[in-house]
Amino acid sequence: MVHLPNGVDIHNLINDLRNFSWEAADTLLYYGEKLKDSKHNSNIIKSKDNQDPVTLADLKVNEIIIQRINEKYKNINWEILSEENVKKDSQNCEINSKWLWVLDPLDGTKDFIQGTGNYAMHLGLNKEQKSYLGLVLIPEKNELWISDSEKTWCEGRNKFKLEYNFYPKKTLEEMIIVTSKNHQNKTLKKLIEKANFKEVVVMGSIGCKIASILRGESDIYLSLSLPGESCPKDWDFAAPAAILKAAGGAITDIDNKELTYGSSNFEQRGIIIASNNKKKHKNICLKVKELLKINNINIFS
Repeated sequence: MVHLPNGVDIHNLINDLRNFSWEAADTLLYYGEKLKDSKHNSNIIKSKDNQDPVTLADLKVNEIIIQRINEKYKNINWEILSEENVKKDSQNCEINSKWLWVLDPLDGTKDFIQGTGNYAMHLGLNKEQKSYLGLVLIPEKNELWISDSEKTWCEGRNKFKLEYNFYPKKTLEEMIIVTSKNHQNKTLKKLIEKANFKEVVVMGSIGCKIASILRGESDIYLSLSLPGESCPKDWDFAAPAAILKAAGGAITDIDNKELTYGSSNFEQRGIIIASNNKKKHKNICLKVKELLKINNINIFS
């Protein structure tokens, strides 16, 4: 049974979130089209920070989603954590609230600017610092992945349904790994090389990567953050984790511990592994650990 704050019906909530998401899709597609004309770039790209760019699309979607939730659910006891709001004020919400919305209005901003289509909106609802339900919107593919905490499905704007497809593999050598396009490091590259995966697919946006696992196009995703370097944040993982878990997959740290959220800096450091099979996930984590050991790969320096 789906448990939500008093006064919230899951069917009404999903329907509202669906409407909010397609409104966000219109905004993202509009600005994405504008970016194809270089004369609009200076107006749309608000921060050209190489590590963390911001566009008008990020800001507009952030405004839309927060405003719609607050308008529709005025008296519900939950908070909203947003990447864009944290940039302005890291103390802007009570992150230890039992129920916490976690929003990334545009995951994959670099890809959005580059026009690859590999960008997404993440909207997750966490319960007691764990991902509970979530949505991953991929406008360029006309896909809205939804988890109500018990099951996961994908809808298009015209209401078509896309089922997820898992093809569990026995060994790493049989697996296709999807990895980051804009957030690579030598240690992760070495680990992937030593694992000898069947194929390596490079893609932006964690939401897009997890969706590729759900479609059966890939089998595993690895994130490896080194000390002193940038790393994923809560809003990168909360919604994708919800849709993967409810579909029967898993996303954990290398010790097979479920991700928790709400640290003071919102960081998700170390090695994070997502796979399409919850039952085999522990063994996958052990295999990755073994690879680190036998190849003398140090993730702490």
